[in-house]
Amino acid sequence: MGVKVKKKLAAGIGIIFAITSITFLPTAQAAAVKCTPTKAVGHTPKKIATPKKVLTKFPKKFTLVTNCGNIVITTVGAKAPFTMTSIAALAKGGYYDNSLCHRLTTQGLFVLQCGDPTATGSGGPEFTYPDENLPANKSNNYPAGTVAMANSGPNTNGSQFFLVYANTTLAPSYTIWGTITSGLDIVKAIAKAGAVGGAPDGKPAKTIAISKVLVN
Repeated sequence: MGVKVKKKLAAGIGIIFAITSITFLPTAQAAAVKCTPTKAVGHTPKKIATPKKVLTKFPKKFTLVTNCGNIVITTVGAKAPFTMTSIAALAKGGYYDNSLCHRLTTQGLFVLQCGDPTATGSGGPEFTYPDENLPANKSNNYPAGTVAMANSGPNTNGSQFFLVYANTTLAPSYTIWGTITSGLDIVKAIAKAGAVGGAPDGKPAKTIAISKVLVN
């Protein structure tokens, strides 16, 4: 089981950035998280132009403003320049506005997947970019708090990313671009509620939506 985009994303023209189960025990803090109703639904994404050049000054933080509270991600900066450039372009262009986090996994890997406005698991922008800042091939190589790109194979990064809420072991195939420095309790609260129907992998039973992404 991996963190995948359901279908391979198409590369855009212009610059292509040449390119065993653990029981999760939520904290009391996670249980206190409250989510407000959201009108977000799956929708056709905004078209964001392919970035023409890589940033030289990288964002330090991205804040996911959600109906369950803010999730602050401190970035890896220059360790993932193509990813930083792309995520910043998508966020500033409103690509992530009013989008649902569409997938939760609670067995084998422990992640909440977001970044697909269609909420189908197959959405993405009209460009891709290469893998960067991959972890070592070892146990718990995606520790709790890690933020990494989902993909459909090597160098197919687009808009979808996952938030790790408990130590997870995966193939070293997913670009790590940040760490949750505030709001991990929110992700844990979503995980505590589980997926729809009690499935180990599926739509979160507790709806969480990104209203916008702030770039700092």
